[in-house]
Amino acid sequence: MEALGFLFYPFLACVVLIVIHAYFGVHILERGIIFVDIALAQFIGIGIALSFLLSYENTYVLSVVFAILGASVLSLSRKLEHLVNIEAFIGVLYIFSFAVSILILDRSPHGAEEFKAILNGNILWLTPKDILSAVILYGIIGSFHFIFRKKFLALTFEGKNGFLWEFLFFGTFALVLAKSVQMAGILQVFSFLIIPALIGRLYTREPFRILIIGWVAGLAASVIGIGISYKLDLPTAPMTVASLSLVFLVLLVVKAIARSPEKTEIAVAHKKETATKGDIL
Repeated sequence: MEALGFLFYPFLACVVLIVIHAYFGVHILERGIIFVDIALAQFIGIGIALSFLLSYENTYVLSVVFAILGASVLSLSRKLEHLVNIEAFIGVLYIFSFAVSILILDRSPHGAEEFKAILNGNILWLTPKDILSAVILYGIIGSFHFIFRKKFLALTFEGKNGFLWEFLFFGTFALVLAKSVQMAGILQVFSFLIIPALIGRLYTREPFRILIIGWVAGLAASVIGIGISYKLDLPTAPMTVASLSLVFLVLLVVKAIARSPEKTEIAVAHKKETATKGDIL
């Protein structure tokens, strides 16, 4: 019973994180900018690193500043498509952010511990106030995206609506990431963005169904990861990421095996049809 009480808030945090990140993950996967999350999260990490260096307790303020800066840069990505490969551009943004974070933390007396905190977060030690503030922020952003869902869907699936909506998409995404990285760290945030949506896309291409499947798989993997990390006294964020990754890999293998006979039958039927046409000729 004591374990359930201790793990309740970390699990609740995972629920909140998965709900909002799986939604953004559907957009990110459809647009083919897979590593935009980890690049923007690492850019936000510069703000967190500066907060550590300056002994500024409220890391969220500087995180938001760098989140908006990163969102502004990424909003121009579609305008740069004819000049540079977008994934390469995102990679440069990531490696720049990573290098700058290391340079800043090198000047801090507890740099190694603080770098680890940026990667892994502190999901085990979240308070009800932390989770409530996340629910409010994510709820506002989620409502905004729901109200203007046609605009955002057109932006992602049809490439319409231009710079303003592009900035609003990346700006709201950046605000979510600024809070999420502070709560759960870069590793877990990246996995919650990409893997649930990937699992959903194994079975459907319809956005709402992808979300439902991703939410269920993400929550199940979080329960497994948090439970194992508590039982074996392992770091929670890496264990949750590993569990979610294993769920995806297992479902991928099952899906591949299930489709193999179907493909074989199609190939045999096609071969027979070709042979029949040859005989007729």
